[in-house]
Amino acid sequence: QVQLVESGGGLVQTGGSLRLSCAASGRTFSSYAMGWFRQAPGKEREFVAAISWDGISTYYADSAKGRFTISRDNAKNTEYLQMNSLKPEDTAVYYCAADGIAYNTGQRMSVFKEKVVKYWGQGTQVTVSP
Repeated sequence: QVQLVESGGGLVQTGGSLRLSCAASGRTFSSYAMGWFRQAPGKEREFVAAISWDGISTYYADSAKGRFTISRDNAKNTEYLQMNSLKPEDTAVYYCAADGIAYNTGQRMSVFKEKVVKYWGQGTQVTVSP
């Protein structure tokens, strides 16, 4: 049984920062690409960022480039999303995601998005006030 548990969401003002964490258990976390998605009210879930199994390669949606940084600590079975310069349009539920195939760079998650996700976290709410 794979479990992904997000934390770190909350309410922040425009221009502020948050760091999301995703703790993984139940399988060899370090062998799989990981990512973050988000879903705003009334919108479809969208890709935010992905990171390779070894942490070397990262991929971002255009909306996240230059403001968000994805990282991972395989020794702690945890991935992170540092979000800076937050905007009201970043308000959404953020989901941690794990690829279903081992030893991927994360590029396929950035291209095929939800289609390659095998495991999801429960989501954490991020609200950015104007």
